[in-house]
Amino acid sequence: MPRVKNSVASRRRRKKVLKLTKGFWGAKSKLYRVAHEAMMKSLSYAYRDRRVKKRDFRNLWITRIGIAARNQGISYNKFIRGLKVAGVEINRKILAEFAVNEPEAFNNLVKVSKESMS
Repeated sequence: MPRVKNSVASRRRRKKVLKLTKGFWGAKSKLYRVAHEAMMKSLSYAYRDRRVKKRDFRNLWITRIGIAARNQGISYNKFIRGLKVAGVEINRKILAEFAVNEPEAFNNLVKVSKESMS
């Protein structure tokens, strides 16, 4: 049986790795072995951080809502609790958007929250 070297597939595989690591610094974009390790690490970071991004944005929204609520004289957890009791179903992303760009609408929500808690 003849010997098969598989050169076409190997070259394609290596070119794919070097294409993915284009723009990396030094040997990480030039040498296959180093580039492969860098590629594997970067892809794992990308997978992980697509999930971390969701946490980071939720954290940002909560911070913005908390600051805006404090300016109206109510804590974040009392504000959210009041909205739940009042039956207002609005997510934190939109609340943060109101807090930053539409303070009047946010102030109305704070009034609704305070009234439902008293």
